[in-house]
Amino acid sequence: MTSIDRELRAPSVPGSLRGRSRTAWQNHYSRRLAVSDTLVVTASLLAAHFIRFGATADTGYLPVTAALVLGWLGALVVFRSRSPRVVGAGPEEYRLVLSASFRLFGLLAFGSLLLQMPVARGYLAIAFPLGTIGLLVTRRAWRKHLVRERRRGRSVTSVLVVGSTDAAVGLIGSLERDRRAGYHVVGICTHDASGTDDFVTVSGRSVPILGDENSVLDAVHISGADTVAVTATEHLGPVGLRKLLWALEPHDVDLVVAPGVVDTAASRLVLRPAADLPLITVEKPQYDGASKFAKSAFDVVFALGALLLMAPVIAVIAVAVKCTSKGPVFHRSERVGLDGVPFEMIKFRSMVVDAEVHLEALLSQNDSDGGVLFKMRDDPRVTTVGKIIRRLSLDELPQFLNVLKRQMSVVGPRPPLRREVDTYDTDVRRRLLVKPGITGLWQVSGRSDLSWEESVRLDLSYVENWSMSQDLLIIARTIRAVTTSEGAY
Repeated sequence: MTSIDRELRAPSVPGSLRGRSRTAWQNHYSRRLAVSDTLVVTASLLAAHFIRFGATADTGYLPVTAALVLGWLGALVVFRSRSPRVVGAGPEEYRLVLSASFRLFGLLAFGSLLLQMPVARGYLAIAFPLGTIGLLVTRRAWRKHLVRERRRGRSVTSVLVVGSTDAAVGLIGSLERDRRAGYHVVGICTHDASGTDDFVTVSGRSVPILGDENSVLDAVHISGADTVAVTATEHLGPVGLRKLLWALEPHDVDLVVAPGVVDTAASRLVLRPAADLPLITVEKPQYDGASKFAKSAFDVVFALGALLLMAPVIAVIAVAVKCTSKGPVFHRSERVGLDGVPFEMIKFRSMVVDAEVHLEALLSQNDSDGGVLFKMRDDPRVTTVGKIIRRLSLDELPQFLNVLKRQMSVVGPRPPLRREVDTYDTDVRRRLLVKPGITGLWQVSGRSDLSWEESVRLDLSYVENWSMSQDLLIIARTIRAVTTSEGAY
């Protein structure tokens, strides 16, 4: 009889495990959100009331305002916008806040029309955007606070990983790659670890092995985990997984199942039940059709707007480059684009004219992990003006001309050199399925600080999961990365 079977048949479990509640930080964070939501909704509706009716207006409309405050706060609760499973991670929290607000005011507008209720439209027109924006701004502020806490090792979700060693190591790497997500793996339950090993090393950190798949409850008790993450485990099986779910249920320990498909956006995962099995379908990446047309149209409009807006800056940089060092204003470099077709990428020249001649002597000082790329923090070939425009990424402004020539996109994988493409294996060549970009996930995730492997992973993730909403988010993050000069040299 396994430990899971024993747990289901006998009520005797460790006292510290029985009846455990959600972690304190989640409850505390939810209470803070409830207070800020109440303040924002109340303040926005009162502001709308006095803007619409005036400070000396009859207070007869105040009961409507009070009822709307309660209704709005109730909608946020009904839509579970403060659920521990959505706060602080991903866009779902914002989506729920927007859904609650739109549904409430949509229902109010429909009801006033249908029932001929005397609701002032000007009042609603002020209250809705004011309150919705206020809610999103405060949620964003709380999320930034939570990120700071997680970077200090606080306000994290403790995770016990169950599965084969290889799959567990992969899942741990994915969970802890971004500390902002707030997952901290405290142990592993696996059947295939060596009897002499009591831990595995992932990214320089030792994670203890606390038993096999049949020791999950004991491991939860030992590690204090509040979430169990199950990855590839043929030994547990469907029946064992169901029993594990039942066993964890009384102890307020979450169970999550990793589908084993890494770097795949949630929007591409569709749950389609078949018989009594919840099957996960992975939708194919969208490269063609209407999506391709929308991206191309956006690229042209954005590139034209950027060139017109930045024309004075471009002119100043051109004069500075020409007057401070010998050589042309622009540097043209052969890059490999869509489907492996080469093109000339245009940048402002930031190095001395004969920079390539000196490359061989500097290869031993390469700061890039993996050796495929050449990056050097204090490259002596970079000019004085070049250091400034590189730090601010202004040397890349002429690439918008490449966008207009349909050789590049505003957002996409990093444009590779031919010598890099010659080293690509079959997997990495998938980067060439879309146009290279002026910016991309690689730019907003560390830029020059990234290793070769991480740069490839981010580019492939972009290729597989492209969407217009993701492009807009990357552009917004690029502006922040450029203004802070993070990872640029």
